[in-house]
Amino acid sequence: IIYSKYTMPGRLWIVSLCWIWLCYRPVTSGHAVYSVSEEVRPGTVVGNLAKDLNLNVADLEPRRLRIVSGSSNKRFEVDLKTGALFVLGSIDREELCPNSLTCTETLEAIVNDPLQMHSVEVKILDINDHPPVFPGKSQTIRVAESALVGSKFPLLGAEDPDMGGNTISSYKLSQNAFFSLEVHTDADQGPSAELVLTKSLDREKQAAVRLVLTAVDGGRPPRSGTTEINVVVLDANDNAPVFSKSVYKALVPENIAVGSTILTVNATDLDEGINSEVRYSFKQGQKGISEKFSIDSITGDISVVGELDYESTSAYEIRVEARDGGSTPLASHCKVLIEVVDVNDNAPDIKLSSLLDSVREDARKGTVIALITVQDKDGGKNGKVRCSISKNSPFVLESTQGKYYSLVLSGALDREENELYNVSIIATDEGSPPLSSTTVVAVRVSDVNDNPPRFPEPFIDVYVKENSPAGGLIAQVSARDIDVGENAHVTYSLLDSSNMPSVSVVNINSMTGEIYSMQSFNFEEVKHFQFKVQATDSGAPQLSSNVTVNVFILDENDNSPVILPPYSEAGSVNTENVPYSAEGGYYVAKIRAVDADSGYNALLSYHITEPKGTNLFRIGSSSGEIRTKRRMSDHDLKTHPLVVTVCDHGEPSLSATVTVEVVVVESLDSGQPSLRQVPMKEEGFSDLNLYLLIAIVSVSVIFLLSLIGLIAAKCCGSEGGLSRCSGPVVTTHPDGSWSYSKATQQYDVCFSSDTLKSDVVVFPSPFPPADAELISINGGDTFSRTQTLPSSGKVRGSVIVVF
Repeated sequence: IIYSKYTMPGRLWIVSLCWIWLCYRPVTSGHAVYSVSEEVRPGTVVGNLAKDLNLNVADLEPRRLRIVSGSSNKRFEVDLKTGALFVLGSIDREELCPNSLTCTETLEAIVNDPLQMHSVEVKILDINDHPPVFPGKSQTIRVAESALVGSKFPLLGAEDPDMGGNTISSYKLSQNAFFSLEVHTDADQGPSAELVLTKSLDREKQAAVRLVLTAVDGGRPPRSGTTEINVVVLDANDNAPVFSKSVYKALVPENIAVGSTILTVNATDLDEGINSEVRYSFKQGQKGISEKFSIDSITGDISVVGELDYESTSAYEIRVEARDGGSTPLASHCKVLIEVVDVNDNAPDIKLSSLLDSVREDARKGTVIALITVQDKDGGKNGKVRCSISKNSPFVLESTQGKYYSLVLSGALDREENELYNVSIIATDEGSPPLSSTTVVAVRVSDVNDNPPRFPEPFIDVYVKENSPAGGLIAQVSARDIDVGENAHVTYSLLDSSNMPSVSVVNINSMTGEIYSMQSFNFEEVKHFQFKVQATDSGAPQLSSNVTVNVFILDENDNSPVILPPYSEAGSVNTENVPYSAEGGYYVAKIRAVDADSGYNALLSYHITEPKGTNLFRIGSSSGEIRTKRRMSDHDLKTHPLVVTVCDHGEPSLSATVTVEVVVVESLDSGQPSLRQVPMKEEGFSDLNLYLLIAIVSVSVIFLLSLIGLIAAKCCGSEGGLSRCSGPVVTTHPDGSWSYSKATQQYDVCFSSDTLKSDVVVFPSPFPPADAELISINGGDTFSRTQTLPSSGKVRGSVIVVF
């Protein structure tokens, strides 16, 4: 049951109770109908909207209940605390619905979470707040004195903007001796009044008659309005013009061209001469008629002079007067009814009743995005509207109640692909030709944290020089998150590796991804380590991804060569004996040294620093063997102090020295090594040389086969098979060196020809890279490694092989 409350002053409280009883109506779900009188005070409660729409009063504020009106002036509002619909401002029914028997204000009650819309109709009830008003304060009627008793003279009626029972119900005429009042009741137009002559007039006795016409409405209490009627008695023209019809009717399309003739009225006068000449005109005081129509005073043609609009006025009633040309002209009147025919001249009007600010990209299918109201001011078939939306969008349009539509999600959304949809809503009526209008609805897609940060590569290789100061920047990682806002804000952190805690070695700036060393690195202790960096976004839930950082320590020349025993004691002088009969090339001693560095930093060369003029001994620059250059002579000294310097090839170069004192003796004891008793014949080819050559070739073949197998294993491990590795090529050179090449790597193998115990040095070109490797082949044909080959599968660095 719908309750409508309003206050009425004075004696109208009985009428108020009747209206309240009339306002009780059953309401279907989602639709409420109320009634309220016009001119009630603001704040008057119309009805309990929450109760009638089955809404919980406690949910009105959280669900943001609001009233949407189709007009620009808002006349009603809802109290969110009680759910009552009340009058917001004054209501004038005559202003809101002029010339209409019924007046209804259509509202929409909209609530969110979930989004719902309810139709509310408020019927505005008329009260008798306007008295009847005549077009003028007075009317003048000219009546010939020869007018017969019973002649009728139409009067301009009064207008009352009220409707129903409050409009004009009757007319009254003041008492007089000549005229009575005849009131005609027209169901469509209301009552009209005519003066009826009840007594013959005599101009010589009375030239004018003054009357008062009173119009009374049907309100309670009734209101009235008056006008003065001046009857002028004319002389001698006793026949008035007579129209062929009392009522003329015409159907006119609203788009008729200005200047078009719609009909012709015709009146005839039985008099002769000037008294029979008829002139046509519109009855004075007809509001708005002269702005739309004109009449030819001679022919009686009625033409259109203004644009017609069916939607504003659908019919016109015109009073036409025909007056003869007599000295005392007589006049007659007819009624012209013009009905305006609707044409399809109004495109549908699209209004957004409600629209979500944004839609989450994980919104489910069926989510209501917007509520749309479509109206067409035309009537009949011209006012029927069909709606559609643009194709290739994840939305559909669903009809809810007649002119109401819902824009509903029908597909999946992905903000990273499209964050804004411009949905075109097209409304087309069924007129001929059809008219349409288009409205673009912008639907924004809000971000959801559905994308983790991504690094450009899964692995990052970083090269750091050893002995670099702690706290230095060694690398910077960067991850990109294609989400936006907090979902794209990335922070970085370290994950401990399996072999060492990364926090003790490096540190990372959580905001910029800059990685700093926490300590200085020693190549001889750690040549490579790795750790993982995790990039985490700030979404809910948080998403993350990892990147593996491989750190390779680059060797620096920070270790001096170390002399091996028996010449390793610092500051000591070592003595070696040489027989006087020694031939050139006689083996005296071998200085051995090692360097803890690698690559060129560990490649050693030997040099003798001796007094000037001494040219008896020489040393192998790569082997460290000291031999005689020639035979002894009587002029040579018996004691030769030799200072041997061992230098590496680093930048800057580091060195170590050892002093060897060579004593020339007549003969050696039997306890001396047998090698010193065998002179070296550089140009001869003894059995020993043959054995050494066979050994060198055998070991070289073994070394090459091992190297090829190692490279093949690396290729298979990193690239999926030996078939992906190009075949190695071994080339000999005239100087006795070998070169080994594979793909983009080339290795040179050099043999020293100045020693019986040669070293084989294998190094790439250019030599060496940062991650070099030292492999020594001992006398037992076994390998000892000083650095692990890189994990990338490519053989890089130098290989030192000692036979």
